Parts: sequence; C-alpha cells; structure tokens
Amino acid sequence: MWFFVFVVVNFKIMEKVSTPPTTYLDEKWLPYFYCPGCGHGRITDALNEALVKLQLDPKEVVIVTDIGCVGLSDKYFATNTLHGLHGRSVTYATGVKLANPDLKVIVLIGDGGCGIGGSHVLNAARRNIGVTTIVFNNLNYGMTGGEHSVTTPIGGVTSTTRYGQLEHPLDICGTVAINGAGFVARTTTFDKSLADLIAQAIEYDGFSLLDIWELCTAYYVPNNQYSKNALENTLTELSFPTGILKNADQPEYTQAYHSAVVDQFGKPTMTIRPLEQKHEHRLTDQFNIIVAGAAGQKIGSAALAFSQAAMMAGLWVTQRNDYPTTVKSGHSISEVVLSPEEIYYPGIEKPDLTVVLFPEGLAKVKNQIAILTHQDVILLHANLPPIETKAHKIIIDFEKAGTYRRKKEYWAIMALVKAIQETNIFPLEAFKEALALNPRFAKENLAALNAVT
Repeated sequence: MWFFVFVVVNFKIMEKVSTPPTTYLDEKWLPYFYCPGCGHGRITDALNEALVKLQLDPKEVVIVTDIGCVGLSDKYFATNTLHGLHGRSVTYATGVKLANPDLKVIVLIGDGGCGIGGSHVLNAARRNIGVTTIVFNNLNYGMTGGEHSVTTPIGGVTSTTRYGQLEHPLDICGTVAINGAGFVARTTTFDKSLADLIAQAIEYDGFSLLDIWELCTAYYVPNNQYSKNALENTLTELSFPTGILKNADQPEYTQAYHSAVVDQFGKPTMTIRPLEQKHEHRLTDQFNIIVAGAAGQKIGSAALAFSQAAMMAGLWVTQRNDYPTTVKSGHSISEVVLSPEEIYYPGIEKPDLTVVLFPEGLAKVKNQIAILTHQDVILLHANLPPIETKAHKIIIDFEKAGTYRRKKEYWAIMALVKAIQETNIFPLEAFKEALALNPRFAKENLAALNAVT
C-alpha cells in the first residue's frame, strides 16, 4: 500500500543546459560549510567529479538529502535537489524515481539516517529500485553533538557512550546486499578512485549503495584519538571488506513494473484528461488563495473545480490540501496557487484571497489572517465570530441561497463563485464548465452555483 504525506521540503529546479557541464557545483554557495578536515567535503568533491565524468544533464539529476551534516550538501549542487525529514530521504527518492523513471536519483544520507531510516533503506534495496544511496559514514551523529549511531564501532567513545560503545555496529553493506540491492560497495574518503566508484554506482541500473567511511574531526576524532590508519584498522577488525561487494544483473523495479503491468495491460489505471484552454485570465502575477472549512464539506472538491477552471483559463495551478486523519471531523484547508508563469514552489506564506466558512478552518488559518494587508480580500461566513483583520471583508450569508442555505457541502462552491465575481481572475463560465466535468455531481454543483448568481 502506498501512503502519501505532504512534507515541507526545499525543492530546487534547474533549467535545461545546452553545453556540457564542467562542474555540477553551485559556486554561489562555495566554499563548503563543513568543519575543517571533515570527510564530507571530499565526498562532495568526488560526487561532483563523478557527475562531470558521466556528463549527465543537470535537469535529469535529482539529489535527495537527509537531516544532519549531510543535509548541508544539497545546496552545493546545481541540479534538482530535495531536502526532507530525518531518515526519510530514501522514501522521497523512491517516489521521485517512480514518478519519472528517466531521472538519475541520488540519495545522500548519513549513518544517523541509516539508523532512523533503516527500514526505508531495506525496502528500497529489496525492490532494487534505481536509486543510488551514498552513505556519509562518520560513525556518529556529527551535527547534534557526537552521539553514537548504528555504525559506531565497538569501544567507540561518543557523547552518549563515554565508556565506549558496547553494541556491534550495523553492517549496512551486508544488510542491503542480502536483502536485494544490486550494487553494493564500501570504501573510505582516502580512496583515490572514489569518484570512479561513485560514477559506477550511479550508472548501475538498480538500487546501489556506497558506504563511505570518513573522519568526523569535530567529535569522533578527538574523542577517540582517531586517524586514517585507525579508520582502516577498524574495518579490518570488524571484518568489513572494502571495494565492490556486489554487482548483480537483476531487474530494476520501475522497469519490472512497466513490464508486468503497464506494457502488459497497455494503459494506466487512471485516464489522463487534458483540459483545453477556452477562456482568458486577467492575472499578471502569482495569486494565492486559501479556502478554510470543515472536513466532509467538499472543501477540496470545490477547490479542485476552481483549479480546473483556472487551467481552462490558461493559468498554471497548484493545489495542496490539509486535513486530519479522521473522517468528517476537524478542519479542511485547500491552498491554491495561480500564476501566469510556471510554479516551482506551491507553499503559501500570505494569501491574497482567503475564504473562511467554518470554525474548524478559522482556527487553522488565524496566523495567515493576522498578516493580511489592505490589499488582500477575505470572504467570511456570516455566522462566524467577528474577526479583526486589515483585509477587505466580504460577508457571505447563505440564508439567501434558497434551498442550498442548509446544504453545507456546497457552501465552498458558492463562496468561490463570490470570489470569482469579486476578483474577476477568470470568467465564471470557466467555473461552470469545471463543475460539470464530473457527470455524477454536475447537476447539484451547477444548482449550487446558480443559487448565488
């Protein structure tokens, strides 16, 4: 079962380049903001060398990072990047790869992420999905004070194991190899062929993992009088071999899925219905809208029809819905971003238009209402308590909507009719056509629209 959750991420998108790249680093962020002597800098350099060697289109590369010191590295690359929650980077990468199998997806994760996100790493490995995972393994949690991690060697002194680590370290290479990963390798930052090994891992068609041992000069080195020789001796003592440990010819997940499902049945399970532009819009800049209501009252459905109407008027649109895990209780919020240009970030800090219909929604958007200005518009249900705001208020009284005054599930449609009339972003006719797209609900939707026009 697939379960999708909205998360806050930094997502950077590059324009297509026409000349072969000589570097994949974004020079405005250089030099690296790593501790002096930290192995992260060497791995970052080696990854850049590998990408230059492979001559991949930056637009076709996605680098996904975890929380921790490794999470500093995504901003240094002039490719698509995604920075998410701790331990969840491999899940994001899996979603990206499934959405677009043609992309080269590279995960940069620390040993901390291997522990917190271990189940995700294992599931990606057993699927053999075409994602490259590079482990920045410095044997402790470097960002938060040098606590022990799942890879801290026996006897390792950290801020949480002052008398030495008692647990056996996780062999991440052996674990993913026996559970289905196609390409597995282990090395150190002192390996002169590190860039070539990274390139080989990226070129591999299935799931590849490269475990790179390094020195944490801020914590692990001073706590353990550690050095290059000590690092290499630890690998020997643990019987952790280095080099390429597995390179198997086995089916990659996205390709296997297409062969088993898409190619066999010949069509996707959902039919794509393109929306033809029939109308003109009046926007010259991005316009942000929040519809705040209650769960079960078709807030998201009304916002979807509004978004479809905007697309039929030639606008770029994103929609983000927020509601609790419970059914038909609590809030329901839809955030819609409209723009005459392509939208790269769907978040809304301050809405230009706010529609508030139910107390549950009001409680969730009070902070946004507090920062509204005289240039903004807010539509409020007449039965809501008085709200202090600088925005231009429009009060909606559904008692005047005939038989629809009690049909709360259609209030969002009726409120958006008022919003269109007030802002004149696109013709009301576009909204009518969008409400009629689903024959099952067209009659009631259009009746609700007519109740306020």
